[in-house]
Amino acid sequence: MKKSGSAVWKGGLKDGIGSISTESGALKNHPYGFVARFEGGPGTNPEELIGAAHAGCFTMALSLILGEAKLTATQMDTKADVTLEKLADGFAITAVHLTLRAKVPGATAASFAELAGKAKQGCPVSKLMKADITLDAALIE
Repeated sequence: MKKSGSAVWKGGLKDGIGSISTESGALKNHPYGFVARFEGGPGTNPEELIGAAHAGCFTMALSLILGEAKLTATQMDTKADVTLEKLADGFAITAVHLTLRAKVPGATAASFAELAGKAKQGCPVSKLMKADITLDAALIE
């Protein structure tokens, strides 16, 4: 399976503007640029897109792992905080922190933590990252 995304950019780094699109059309010419990435302006940026991809991938992986353990989540809410830092050799994504809150009938806190840890290690987006990936997973009532 192959999926694709694309980007168009016009102009310099700070004054330029770009757009991002996905093969599925979920994003179509969605704006991004320096102001959105570094100054909190409107538009998206690569880090939040990576965060959304990582949160989605991890949550789907955990759903699979829960199913293998004969458990089914009634709800899982995952947030991925992506850290972009300036290093000596340029910018790098150095960390991703996953925060998960889930309702999983029949799961104990210990079994849930173990299964969530397996999902963190096994999801394809986690495997792609060189960054330090941490996880805060908890069951909710």
